Amino acid sequence: MQNSNSAEFSPSAKKSVFILFFFFLILFPQYAPYGNLQNHESSTVRTIFNLYFFISNQTFGIVHEGGHGVCYLISSCPKFFTALNGTIFQWLFPAGIAYYYKKQSNLMAMWIGIFFLGFTMHYTSWYISTAHEGAIIPAHRSFLGTEAYHDFNYILDSLGVLNYDYIIAGFVKFLSYSTMILAVFKMFVLGFWKSN
Repeated sequence: MQNSNSAEFSPSAKKSVFILFFFFLILFPQYAPYGNLQNHESSTVRTIFNLYFFISNQTFGIVHEGGHGVCYLISSCPKFFTALNGTIFQWLFPAGIAYYYKKQSNLMAMWIGIFFLGFTMHYTSWYISTAHEGAIIPAHRSFLGTEAYHDFNYILDSLGVLNYDYIIAGFVKFLSYSTMILAVFKMFVLGFWKSN
């Protein structure tokens, strides 16, 4: 029996969502705007991806900065946790959305939330991979548009593993792709195998 409080996807909507996210996942490695800057292709697909990434990254960026902001309000919050809390919030936001929809028995929406967890983890992997570049992020690369402290330069340096940023970034990237692939597979199962 369907939960009356939840707007469940129709069978055709489930199939459409799967197809959309499947093609996004296939094209993702080529069109992700970070870490693949040598691709200067000017196409409709590139434009759509750039717009999508801009909106998504701005949203997750606001949540990330909000995580830091919570610690700024608490005077006893350790500096290490303040630096880490941005990423914690950035990951908890889509995970929380997924959890909410799971409680509503809307599994397709839950897997969309899980997909975005993988998406934002991928951005985090790129961010970690730049930790060795220095403690300050130049204004042109900062979400805020001004110079800012590099969270992962501080975090990894505090842990004594700054020289291994590329290994840690690779592991997070592996987790991000695994999460997105699992989510798309589950969307396929819900759209094409599960009956309503």
